[in-house]
Amino acid sequence: MSSVNCYCGSGKLFVNCCQSYINGIEKAPTAEALMRSRYSAYVVQNADYLWVTTAPKERRHHSKSAMLEWSRSNQWIRLEVLNTTETTVEFKAYYIDNNLEGQIHHEKSNFIKQGDSWFYVDGEY
Repeated sequence: MSSVNCYCGSGKLFVNCCQSYINGIEKAPTAEALMRSRYSAYVVQNADYLWVTTAPKERRHHSKSAMLEWSRSNQWIRLEVLNTTETTVEFKAYYIDNNLEGQIHHEKSNFIKQGDSWFYVDGEY
């Protein structure tokens, strides 16, 4: 995977971009970086990262097994970031579902910083 372009669309290599966040080597420095790394985590099917980067108070609304299932049941095509603020990211994630139909997940995600870590809170679809 060292020569693979990052799935988040940054133009960097995966190893020099989201991989270090997903592997816990570095923390995402911004809400946008966290959102991009979470998209990449769906692509590489890393539900553990998705779980730990969900705000602790929101985890009861999510299931690690459901996150893994959704990541596995779709073929992720690309990410398009539409707008960002310090605590929100609006994006479109393009994918092919398990019925082989093209889909677009359009979301405005909310993030919170606790200490030196960013967390996904929720989103408007």
